[in-house]
Amino acid sequence: MNTPQKQHLIDPEICIRCYTCEEACPVGAITHNDDNVVVDFSSCDFCMDCIAPCPTGSIDNWRVVSNAYSVEDQLSWVDLPEQEEFLKSGGSGDIEAIDHSIEQLLLEAHAGTGGKAKAPASASKPTINLHNLGNPLSAVVQGNFRLTSEDADSDVRHIILDLGAQRFPVLEGQSVGITPPGLDENGNPYLPRLYSISSPRDGERPNTNNIALTIKREDTGICSNFVCDLEKGASVNLTGPFGATFLMPDDPQANLLMICTGTGSAPFRAFTMRRQRTAPDSGATMTLFFGARTPESLPYFGPLAKIPADILNKQLVFSRIPGQEKEYVQDRMMEQSELVANLLKSENTYIYICGLKAMEDGVEESFETIASSSGLNWPDIRDQLREQGRYHVETY
Repeated sequence: MNTPQKQHLIDPEICIRCYTCEEACPVGAITHNDDNVVVDFSSCDFCMDCIAPCPTGSIDNWRVVSNAYSVEDQLSWVDLPEQEEFLKSGGSGDIEAIDHSIEQLLLEAHAGTGGKAKAPASASKPTINLHNLGNPLSAVVQGNFRLTSEDADSDVRHIILDLGAQRFPVLEGQSVGITPPGLDENGNPYLPRLYSISSPRDGERPNTNNIALTIKREDTGICSNFVCDLEKGASVNLTGPFGATFLMPDDPQANLLMICTGTGSAPFRAFTMRRQRTAPDSGATMTLFFGARTPESLPYFGPLAKIPADILNKQLVFSRIPGQEKEYVQDRMMEQSELVANLLKSENTYIYICGLKAMEDGVEESFETIASSSGLNWPDIRDQLREQGRYHVETY
């Protein structure tokens, strides 16, 4: 048997094909085909630069192998292989303990750099990667509406895409890829950009085969400008759907604690609409901490105000209102610490965090402070929630 070695792998079921890991890798060890993004064992030096940019944790996977999986092997995977066993037979035919060095490798590999995301146990089974780079789905723009006021500091759009008679099953919390036309500075086709779906599984209107996206125009964003400029009737190619863990539970008694900034609100709009359509009288709570600079720059500000408080507890937080002190979502969480603490204590609570990566540290600190003040240990609670499919983070 060859000397066992640790190998860095990407989970193809969880990966949303955003290619941030490939862009972040300083040694060019990450590559892709139409279906998968993979790590070349012969090039990877375990620098870990690719871990933090990954919004799903799919990059944080490892196996101890006697023979490394080739790039070609990985490109064909639909899920990760099981960890191979390293038990060996003794002279009497009994199974001996594994070698200590191998045991240490296994412990390191299974630990990763963080916990592994899991879908809620009650969530529907997602369809993933139905359409890839070589076989995109063509959708038609039904509508392109500006969500923020004309004098706001950001241009955020609500894009509705008609799928016609084509099959493209999506779940709340999943994403789709859009590839802008043209070539990059190296003469290669642009890679897709990922956008969270902001409509529920049965369409923007009930029983309609369409999806909605929430997209912010970035000054130098090739894809965001392409999509934000699309006119009604234009065609756009989609890949996906992607995402197998950041999913809404199908349990009407599930309490949802949702924390977001900006366009990170997209999946939570889908969550809220799904609950309104399927279980408006369930009695379970939905709480939304939503941060923006001003009310004018907060997507869906008007529609949010119309959702009854007994369905959605809205904590809208603004950091740039003239004459007022800056407030961020983590500040409002502290102000509502009793509410948050009670949700942390409930076995029916599911936590979702989506938005700018810069919000993560502040939200984490607030959870830790609130938990500690209630006699709880936040790292233990977080690990337990994650193991049970009740803690989800997607930031970018």
